[in-house]
Amino acid sequence: MVTEYAAGRLVTVDPTDGGRWTSLQLAGREWLWHGPGLVTGSRAGLATFIDAGGLDECFPTVRGTPDHGALWNQPWDGSVEYDGAVLTRAFTPGTDTLTVDYHLEAVPGYRFIWAAHALLDCAAGALISPPPGTECRLYPEAAALLPWAWPDDAPWVTAVWPTPLDLAVYGDSDGTAVGAVLVDCPTVSVRDRGAELTVTLSCPGQPVSTALWRNQGGFPADAPYRSLGVEPMLGRVFDLAEAGPDDAVVVPASGELAWRLTLSARPV
Repeated sequence: MVTEYAAGRLVTVDPTDGGRWTSLQLAGREWLWHGPGLVTGSRAGLATFIDAGGLDECFPTVRGTPDHGALWNQPWDGSVEYDGAVLTRAFTPGTDTLTVDYHLEAVPGYRFIWAAHALLDCAAGALISPPPGTECRLYPEAAALLPWAWPDDAPWVTAVWPTPLDLAVYGDSDGTAVGAVLVDCPTVSVRDRGAELTVTLSCPGQPVSTALWRNQGGFPADAPYRSLGVEPMLGRVFDLAEAGPDDAVVVPASGELAWRLTLSARPV
């Protein structure tokens, strides 16, 4: 399915492949990265996540079980259902802006993590800009890159942006891959090759963060490639199973929850 809103703005969605966004054009350029050719066609029915690029909707977790959530291998027919929860979304254009409104129906008290797992088409030297001082949870794949020893059995360690790893720069291929969560951070900008993309997530009363995945040829081990994930997130952790009381989203007594994702771009 291709939905074209106006000249210079195009979002392409594949409803047979988990509702994945396959293209996003704002400010005259493509922002989504195409996958490394590991799969052709729909991933429906597959048991193990395969990275196809673009933007996958991760729900009800990102890491953990099921890996990258349970939607990427399901077809969308206007909405998608998992574990008794029904998720719908609607796209609305603006001037070099795309707004996506999400609506979830689930039993009251249902806990989940959601992320717009966006892999961006950026070159080495791209700059990632959350607000300075943002709390950043670094995950164990970063252990060997840190100037301190990783605590035993810690699911993450906390740093403050800018972190010791200089995650602000998407660098050259160095064989590393690092995941991080920018806690309570609803807005992040990415500047790349003369354009800037800003992503903002809003869901009043719920934890709103941004996940980062900076793969500079470090993943997967047997056939590494490069990818840059800037992923608006509901929650504060990758894995729902590791979420503390305030780290996951909780569906209110109404049984309904809505959130809004806004993407805008401009030349710089």
